[in-house]
Amino acid sequence: MAVSADSGAQAFAIYLHWPFCLAKCPYCDFNSHVRDKVDQAAWRQALLAEIDRAAERLGPRTVTSIFFGGGTPSLMPPETVAALLERIAGRWRLDVDIEITLEANPTSVEAERFKGYAAAGVNRLSLGVQALNNQDLQKLGRNHDVGEAKAALALAQATFPRFNFDLIYARPGQTMASWRDELNQALAMGPSHLSLYQLTIEKNTAYYGTVEAMDSDLAADLYEATQEICQDAGLPAYEISNHAVLGEESRHNLAYWRYGEYLGIGPGAHGRLVIDGQRISTSQRTSPENWLKGERREVENLLSREDRATEMLMMGLRLTRGIDGRAFLAEVGTPLETWLAGPNLERLLERGLLAWQEDHLAASPDGRQVLNTLLAELLP
Repeated sequence: MAVSADSGAQAFAIYLHWPFCLAKCPYCDFNSHVRDKVDQAAWRQALLAEIDRAAERLGPRTVTSIFFGGGTPSLMPPETVAALLERIAGRWRLDVDIEITLEANPTSVEAERFKGYAAAGVNRLSLGVQALNNQDLQKLGRNHDVGEAKAALALAQATFPRFNFDLIYARPGQTMASWRDELNQALAMGPSHLSLYQLTIEKNTAYYGTVEAMDSDLAADLYEATQEICQDAGLPAYEISNHAVLGEESRHNLAYWRYGEYLGIGPGAHGRLVIDGQRISTSQRTSPENWLKGERREVENLLSREDRATEMLMMGLRLTRGIDGRAFLAEVGTPLETWLAGPNLERLLERGLLAWQEDHLAASPDGRQVLNTLLAELLP
């Protein structure tokens, strides 16, 4: 039986991390690396072996989504993608509505591989466009121009049943007028899903200490305009940075936000798994070379009730729908309203930053703007 996209707790998602990129973007703090040469055969065999190891330990599951992330997974040969999907299908049952997403960059060489990925089983492509302005693309360290991005988007739309693309806003020097124009250009391309991220300046990136974050008031105005424009275009926000036509939400990301099970494979990949009735966190080694050697690839930790409650709140309040009180009770064993009871919760409800929506606790639009502050008040 198909698993509904609304039943995140029933999800079993698989994330496969490809750690290599052609270049390191100056804003990126992901586990991505530039290498002159990658032994494709060795990496394929190592990823296959890790799938086998996980399957032996986990036993029967129904896989609801698979996500190839990175790094730049569109640097993987389609044959590798096909081999990994075939191995997963041989090890677990696949949901009839399984979502299989691959992230790609819209350079010409990678776009030519799209048909190969579709033939392998990928049914959703996510393109890292990031900007529809050549000057800003250069500043962001991207290897494509606007023409290549639009060509790749057209090819994605023609090749895959579903596609998403990312844009970054609150970029240095960006104005309200320029962002409105850019966002309207994006919507005119007919996506059913858009991921729209505010630029953040993270430590251990080339931007840190060299680029100033946008004024917070202007960034907030851009956020509000983004919500309004996407809502009017039929792509309302279902999560802080994600907008979709109803029914086109990312099933894989919903597994994270609704605290389903997910297996992480590849350097730096994280997972949350239920084994023998206990939920554990997993994290794989970040160094590609050390991971490939196969020695102590993974670290595991048992998650306490407090850990699980905190993670459910941090993830669930990102969603427009909020955190499901029934799922919280099933996971933690205490009603959500009891767990959070106290003056801080009452104050946030009175200020309109939080609201009960039947059995869900959700952050309001204003609350999602200050989610980190809100969480700091809720969590011990």
